[in-house]
Amino acid sequence: MTTSSPSLKSTIGLPQAVALYISSVLGSGVLIVPGLAAEMAGPASLLAWGFMVLLILPLALSMGLLSAQYPNAGGVSHFVTLAFGRKAGTLVGWFFLMSVPIGAPVAALTGAGYMSAAMGWGEPVRLLLAIAILAAGLGMNIIGMQLAGKVQIAVVIAIVAVLVFAFAAALPEIHSQNFTPFAPHGYGSVGQSAAILFWCFIGWEAVSHLSEEFSDPRRAAIQGVTIAALVVGVLYFLSALAVVGTASYTGGASDASLVRIISEPLGAWGGLIAGLTGMFICAATIIAYVGAASRVAYALARQGSAPGWMGKLSASRGTPTGALLFLLLCFTLVMALYGTGAVSLSQLIQFPNATFILTYIGGCAAGIRLLKGSRLGVAISWISFAATAAVFPFTGRAIAYPLVIIVFFVGFLLYKERRIRHAHQITERQEESAGHTETG
Repeated sequence: MTTSSPSLKSTIGLPQAVALYISSVLGSGVLIVPGLAAEMAGPASLLAWGFMVLLILPLALSMGLLSAQYPNAGGVSHFVTLAFGRKAGTLVGWFFLMSVPIGAPVAALTGAGYMSAAMGWGEPVRLLLAIAILAAGLGMNIIGMQLAGKVQIAVVIAIVAVLVFAFAAALPEIHSQNFTPFAPHGYGSVGQSAAILFWCFIGWEAVSHLSEEFSDPRRAAIQGVTIAALVVGVLYFLSALAVVGTASYTGGASDASLVRIISEPLGAWGGLIAGLTGMFICAATIIAYVGAASRVAYALARQGSAPGWMGKLSASRGTPTGALLFLLLCFTLVMALYGTGAVSLSQLIQFPNATFILTYIGGCAAGIRLLKGSRLGVAISWISFAATAAVFPFTGRAIAYPLVIIVFFVGFLLYKERRIRHAHQITERQEESAGHTETG
């Protein structure tokens, strides 16, 4: 594999890595899922949260150990290539890359929706806000991950502060009677709610694509992911405890229960703070995922598995401008389809789920093979692989999206092989012609 010049710059330290890990995982789900899980399983949903908090460290460390040992802009794609070959790695890279052009606009529309609802703004304003959030995510990554990482630190601190405030504000309203009956829908509902909660804990694979830019890959990946996992686990569980303890999920408000907890104590300013919190959570996630997707696009182009222009780097900043241009074009198309009413938000949400899960499954499978020198590494990779594979069937119709990607991927391989054969034929004819000329 040949490297491009200029190259990606190693500017991500431990604090930036922690912020990027947290923002990749702590998405808009923290404002919605605690209420939905409580509605599904009642107070017993806390058992599901507890189980997922215990599972979060293996999920995170499986990606952290691989990033520390094999830092590369290809991230999971690179790990799978080392473990199972180039074609498998390239396919996983395309799975992740094509998840973000839809996932990022969905996150932007979700964050803009929180703000618009809080302020009483209509759909046109929501669309403009979403476009501004996407533009900010692209802009931060054009400037470079050093600045993006610092912005992420500030945003994550603000998000953590608001969520801690929400729990503190909820404490006086937490009453024991809200925990009975503990399992109103039976303990089988705990397993169902755990499947929903799983989506809140996916995201560790995204930062693996930035590992080539870690100033100290082992420290940033392993320590960074461990710190982030503990912070995310505690924040999720406290948020769920506040929602259940205050019974704010009842009365048809399950999808806005945490927003209600944040906004009510603040009076007139509550709606604005809740809206800004939702918008910043989604913006932080977009910055991290745009960074990750642009790096995997750059890595795919670098190895000849994507158009060459996607591998172009900024001469001054060392940022993947070609890949960011590709994302800009994708975002423009998706937002245009949404803005014209051709697709709805609920339809868009379904597409990237299966590809995100398949990316993670590939990374965990690679960990089982590549981390053989570490019993801990193999064990946590197996745990992560089993948990992720168990959730994959729940993606439902979203499985169609990776199937479409596979069809295009196979078509691309056939086209590429055909071009190579054609080039060889031309070369052979030229050599034969030169031979005849010399003979004559």
